[in-house]
Amino acid sequence: MNNTPFSDALALRATASVFDAQRGKLPGPRNLHHSPDGVAVAVAKQISELGQLITDLGDEILFRTVAQDREAHTARVITSFAAAVRPAGEAASALGTVAHQLAFLHQTEHLRNQPDARDAREAAARVIDDALGLADTALGEAADSLHAASATVSPPTMRLQAARHRPTTATPAPPPADAPAIAIAPARTTRSR
Repeated sequence: MNNTPFSDALALRATASVFDAQRGKLPGPRNLHHSPDGVAVAVAKQISELGQLITDLGDEILFRTVAQDREAHTARVITSFAAAVRPAGEAASALGTVAHQLAFLHQTEHLRNQPDARDAREAAARVIDDALGLADTALGEAADSLHAASATVSPPTMRLQAARHRPTTATPAPPPADAPAIAIAPARTTRSR
């Protein structure tokens, strides 16, 4: 098992990127109105992908838990992966709500002009918006948490830290020692009478 701080930080960052990618796949309000059937398929696929992500998180936890040669940082890594399960589940649950409401809208499409159905369909649209907001928040929380954890497991190298603190404005380099000196005449001040 290769569980160095560097490799574990890479695994945390890679998983954070998966959460970021899932967040980027969430349908927007415009998609819901233009192609609701396409959105329903995309949401179903994303629920499946989040299920796989939860399985992957479980594998990361299991892999490190059963390891005989645990490093000092391993407990933090396990905790970070374990903490990401909850928001992944919340996002999947929220998308389940979206799928449910999209199915309702599809079933009631032919009733959309009836007042009672119109009210119910408007309520379904609000539920979809809320659920997508919850999924977005949960996925963002997980990604941010994993990115932060990767920095604590394997902090940036001294060289990278120095580069981050280096000034961004260029300063003129001193002239070479063998360069001829250039005399600069003092500025003349003229007075007017």
